Amino acid sequence: MNLIEIKTKIRTKTGNGPARRLRMSGQIPAVLYGPKTETVLLSVNKSDLELLFKKGGIGQVVLNLVIQKNGETTTRPAMIKELQTHPVSRNFIHIDFYEIKMDQKITAKIPVVTTGIAKGIELGGVLQIIRRELEVECLPLEVPESIEIDISDLDVGDSIHVGKIRLESELEFLEDDNYTVVTVLTPKLEEEEPEEEEEVEGEEAEKEDGETPEAGDEE
Repeated sequence: MNLIEIKTKIRTKTGNGPARRLRMSGQIPAVLYGPKTETVLLSVNKSDLELLFKKGGIGQVVLNLVIQKNGETTTRPAMIKELQTHPVSRNFIHIDFYEIKMDQKITAKIPVVTTGIAKGIELGGVLQIIRRELEVECLPLEVPESIEIDISDLDVGDSIHVGKIRLESELEFLEDDNYTVVTVLTPKLEEEEPEEEEEVEGEEAEKEDGETPEAGDEE
């Protein structure tokens, strides 16, 4: 995976007022931090963020932050740690970048993609994806776009667990090997037809009302 470049600028003012004015001008307040990184206040162009999120999930994107300050430019490798959006408009409010080291492993959430059609579905089974993302540990440039799982051989009642997923690169799952990722559920039993139930109930009602004469009453 190649690093995606995104341009940022240093900001010096904090608080709701300056942040609101930034957003009105098309900039989104941001911050860069890390275990050995001094916190840096940044701003990012809104349109650049929109283009970034069109390329895929934010959980596995590795960025090359281009930071501009007083005419000088520096770069920092980072990932998106948190993105705050408005609950109604879904507009960007704030974004947190986490600086990483290219020679040190990171954790990332990778989307699960199934391929093929489970044979259990033809027998009436229902495919259920238990986990749509899996957390992995790997070097930044080895982060995959997705984890593909072939479900063709799954019969009714079968499951695929984390420990059975084949990995092409040096990825390490952080979930337990026995964790179920996808399964084919048993089809539900057909319910009894309501007409039959009504007929039985009707017969029982007639007996209770005494409409059916007993042998001793016939004369």
